[in-house]
Amino acid sequence: MPDQQLTARGEATRKRIVDVATREFAEHGIAGARIERVVAAARTNKAQLYAYFGSKERLFDAIFFASLERIVNVVPIDAGDLADWAVRLYDEYLQRPDLIRLATWARLERRPTGHLVENADRLDDAKLRAIAEAQAAGLIRAGDPFDLMALVIAMSMAWSPVSNVYAATADEPADVHDRRRELLRDSVRRAVSPA
Repeated sequence: MPDQQLTARGEATRKRIVDVATREFAEHGIAGARIERVVAAARTNKAQLYAYFGSKERLFDAIFFASLERIVNVVPIDAGDLADWAVRLYDEYLQRPDLIRLATWARLERRPTGHLVENADRLDDAKLRAIAEAQAAGLIRAGDPFDLMALVIAMSMAWSPVSNVYAATADEPADVHDRRRELLRDSVRRAVSPA
């Protein structure tokens, strides 16, 4: 029983670190994040944090890759309805703006060009295969599946926390979100419909 209590406490500490560090990295980026703030808010110490993650960079990596996995799992692609997928991505950005901010910091501080992550194929294979199958079935336009996926994702981010024009929040009136969803849905349908 004591071992289970230690394990449960250790998991609780690890979860607190991840939760606090997610907010810290989303707000300040990799360079601006401070481990001192993370350990203070997580009610732990640097030794414990480093025992779990090894370094600040590895902590960011763990959080960032978990955020990518979350989006893939929570908002799985439906290549037969890319418009609905775009709307579901929009909704996920409203609920978890920190996830898109983490990706933006990774782009700004780590990989300014090319794929956002090394071995992007691991995350994109299923999506690209689904798009290619939808193309073969005549459901969506011909073209490079990666480019179509990138276009739909970019359209879904039009009002995201990293928009250069306007960053939406979940606090805005429901009818505003409904109008945006309808515009997004219609625009994606038009962009990807077969010729």
